Amino acid sequence: MQPAKILVADDEQNLRRVLAAMLRRDGHEVVQAANGQEAIDRLADVDVVITDLRMPGADGMEVLRTASKNHPHVPVIIITAYGSVGQAVEAIKAGAFDYIEKPYEQDSIRVIVDKAIGQAVANKLAPRQTLYPVVDTEAKGRYGLIGQSTEMHSIFAVIDKVADTPSTVLITGESGTGKELVAKALHENSSRKGGPFIKINCAAIPKTLMESELFGYEKGAFTGATSSKPGRFELADEGSLFLDEIGEIPVEMQVKLLRAIQESEFERVGGIKTIKVDVRLITATNRDLEHEIARGNFREDLYYRLNVVPLLIPPLRKRTGDIPLLVQHIIKKFNERLKKTITGIADDALAALETHNWPGNIRELENVLERTILFCKGDRIERVDLQLGSAAAEVPVPVVEVEHGEDGVGEISGSLKDVVRAETARVERELIMKALDETSNNVTQAARLLKISRKSLQMKMKEFGLRDREG
Repeated sequence: MQPAKILVADDEQNLRRVLAAMLRRDGHEVVQAANGQEAIDRLADVDVVITDLRMPGADGMEVLRTASKNHPHVPVIIITAYGSVGQAVEAIKAGAFDYIEKPYEQDSIRVIVDKAIGQAVANKLAPRQTLYPVVDTEAKGRYGLIGQSTEMHSIFAVIDKVADTPSTVLITGESGTGKELVAKALHENSSRKGGPFIKINCAAIPKTLMESELFGYEKGAFTGATSSKPGRFELADEGSLFLDEIGEIPVEMQVKLLRAIQESEFERVGGIKTIKVDVRLITATNRDLEHEIARGNFREDLYYRLNVVPLLIPPLRKRTGDIPLLVQHIIKKFNERLKKTITGIADDALAALETHNWPGNIRELENVLERTILFCKGDRIERVDLQLGSAAAEVPVPVVEVEHGEDGVGEISGSLKDVVRAETARVERELIMKALDETSNNVTQAARLLKISRKSLQMKMKEFGLRDREG
């Protein structure tokens, strides 16, 4: 079990101390709260929350709602008394990660906590909330998603057509492009919006627990199964089920998932009763599933069942025209959170953001701007304030030497980051020179050909020593 910082909230002191002691023996750092308000005050600095459902003042549901709103990367586990499982199920439908029933078995707690830590790690590596909600005007986008680029309008058009249908949607795209928010938009703009929106990150679930997570289990089905428990399909009945990182589902589980999708029915682990559900399935992946099929890692029949409506979310570098809108929103967001008064961004700073490659997509943009706003000396972001890290514009392009050994195989001297940075700069320079050649050094036409702004192209030309070609 990976060590983590865990918040335990329970108004029963003895139960709180026993649970905290067990978690500390497992190597975790534990902070305690005797009521809901204390728990809410400590949400900002923990990896996982375990909270009793019923507490004086702010209860476990209030803790859950606050965490979901302000700290969506933190999984919340609900503790419920025996006979109150119905309330715990409602909590899961409201966004709780899982629940623990009193009196609880230590082994079952460890399993749930381990899964929650895995989810927390996955959230940090591939954060959610990447296409930010529109806060000013509807002109910035639709469905709570920011963007006015051609690529974003294509996404809006698909949502228009398929949101209120039962068809399965497969959302693809790089990590950090906003797949989960698109899935949520599909749910909230359908006739199922009054039902639950249940989500599960398949990459965060151990392979041995995948079946019980999806379909639930009966009491005694395996060691630690001290009571029956519904799975995610059951919880999503009359709503939508979002399976993120669907490419991580083990091959042996894929046939059972296919049957559940085709027949809208399944059995719990250890059960014999067939359970029928009405679930709209939405899936997402950053993998090339056709390539995984060729490698034998993904079933072709399941792929065609999932890929009824394919929806590709473009990386940020393919829709740089949306960057000014995103920057405006993110500045407002961090002004409020960090109590800053940044009024805007200089043209050359915005141009630098527009020409950056953004391998981390919108989340990387948010991280860069948060850091910049924290350390910005004036009331406007200037180019000197930006710290873009791996951007070619940030440091001189390193010289990468390739030495050939006796076997003729080249050995690169320098770090991988240096090699990638140098190669990126070389390719950018060649493309700019080619565009200038094709347009007889007309910067405006070359910028249009490269699909970047004229100012961004001028910045790149200055960076690569090509300003003498400006016509």
